[in-house]
Amino acid sequence: MRRSSTDQPTLFGDDRVAEAPAADAPLADRMRPRTLDEFIGQAHLLGERRLLREMIEGQRLHSLILWGPPGSGKTSLARVIAHGADARFMLFSAVLSGVKELRAAIEEARAERRRGRSTILFIDEIHRFNKAQQDALLPHVEAGTVTLIGATTENPSFEIIAPLLSRTSVLVLQPLAPDEIRALVERALVDAERGLGGRGVASDAAGLDFLVEQSHGDARAALNILETAADLAARRGTGTIDLKLAEEAAQHRALRYDKAGEEHYNIVSAFIKSLRGSDPDAALYWMMRMLEAGEDPLFIARRMVILAAEDIGLADPQALVVAIAARDAFEFVGLPEGKIPLAEAAVYLATAPKSNASYNGMLAAAADVAEHGPLPVPMHLRNAPTPLMRSLGYGRGYEYAHDQPDRIVGHAHLPDRLAGRRYYHPTTVGAERQVSERLETATRRRKK
Repeated sequence: MRRSSTDQPTLFGDDRVAEAPAADAPLADRMRPRTLDEFIGQAHLLGERRLLREMIEGQRLHSLILWGPPGSGKTSLARVIAHGADARFMLFSAVLSGVKELRAAIEEARAERRRGRSTILFIDEIHRFNKAQQDALLPHVEAGTVTLIGATTENPSFEIIAPLLSRTSVLVLQPLAPDEIRALVERALVDAERGLGGRGVASDAAGLDFLVEQSHGDARAALNILETAADLAARRGTGTIDLKLAEEAAQHRALRYDKAGEEHYNIVSAFIKSLRGSDPDAALYWMMRMLEAGEDPLFIARRMVILAAEDIGLADPQALVVAIAARDAFEFVGLPEGKIPLAEAAVYLATAPKSNASYNGMLAAAADVAEHGPLPVPMHLRNAPTPLMRSLGYGRGYEYAHDQPDRIVGHAHLPDRLAGRRYYHPTTVGAERQVSERLETATRRRKK
């Protein structure tokens, strides 16, 4: 237990945030960034002239809520902020501590403040604090006794009381990008002071790619797998972490799926053709092949949005709504639960009636645009905002649809050279049957 300058026991945290952890600490703990320059990821917050970088470099402390998935760097970022501001860092667990411990922490912060030093109170999993605990914290944040930095994986809007939320800035952390995870793993492999640089272990390309994919943007997960793989390599007398060893460390088998190669396009093609072919079982299988191999789920969602418009169209107009909703739901929920709305959308699209009539109509119209160029707009369809334009015949003969029987007008809407051209030929499948009937009624009315 660390002693303060008054030789009273310090109950919480460690203000020596820049000191290296013990040599036997987990690799993920040893590789925590000590300075802003060591921090990997969150460029939208820490890039040049970005809010958080300027706050840290200017030593201007503000209470924050860091909202992001596991392994995105919430705790590390709080430590870097405290180090940059030369503030005392108090680590407080919302799971293990209650109001009594919170009051003790506040008393320590108050004593530290009298000595002229500010305190950052870092509350991990702050969403676990109940309303009474949050209410007890609020006046001390308002008074500046502590600068609060809360970390949460849950939406603060639902988990943090409004008065406390209004006194903090919510910063959203993103999962690390693959190149960021790769940079972190490579740093850990060569860092002799805190990483594995002194153990003579390296990773081949396949093993490194697998580690990056299996982390799913979680820095802690990547370093944990790396450390396990390095231990396995040492026990087996090899200095290389290859794909087989990385698979064993992760307890997960790599699926053949090269995102830049032929197999990627083969599996994507199989997925799309299963949806188009109304085979929900095959669609689910190929979708899970992609997800388990580390494919970006939003890539899959985008493909389903395209298919809903191209291959289902007006046979089931709800298909596009479902596909968009699945994309939005995934962005809101994230992994792993975000797979569920993607699966629901895949089944819906596979079982929906199919029509590519609107897609074919688009292609046919585009062909006429390319062949005939910019044909003039018929006079009766032109806008006529001035008396001169009206005198020249702009808008003359235009029929307002809502004044006509069945809301159908008798005049044409295409350029004269394309009069009578049909691009969209609806099928009689699903909801498009009703579309076909309405269009036939409109065609007969115009002929009369």
